Amino acid sequence: MQSTSWQVQALQEEHERQTFSCASRALDRYLQRQARQDSEKRVAAVFALVQPPAAKVLGYATLSASTLPANEVPPELARKLPRYPQLPVTLLGRLAVDQGLKGQGMGEFMLMDALHRSVQAAAGIAAMTVVVDAKDALAADFYQHPFAYGQNL
Repeated sequence: MQSTSWQVQALQEEHERQTFSCASRALDRYLQRQARQDSEKRVAAVFALVQPPAAKVLGYATLSASTLPANEVPPELARKLPRYPQLPVTLLGRLAVDQGLKGQGMGEFMLMDALHRSVQAAAGIAAMTVVVDAKDALAADFYQHPFAYGQNL
């Protein structure tokens, strides 16, 4: 894998999305039918993994500003925080990699890119953590142990 050849870019109209397939119909459908609208309406920032000069989307992730009810924060962390009813977070709502790249570490690459973007954004607009919306048990396990999946995602 040559990491210099891969780029993560804000989703644009010229990105080719229709052939993307990650084995999850819901995630495929989101990219193909909804992602551009969400991006344009600023509901989610959608980032596409591409290998320039090709514009084919090989993976994607979405980030959004969100809040977390304070009562959902673990007690050991809550003791260190102001007593606000809601706390600012960044939501990693979706992350998917095309089946053709599974096992090449692109899931981890996309996750690290999303976390890096979240840290950068939190410097200007507060967010105390990143919250993940795992779509199923496999996704939850990936987020808990991302580098154990290098050969699977």
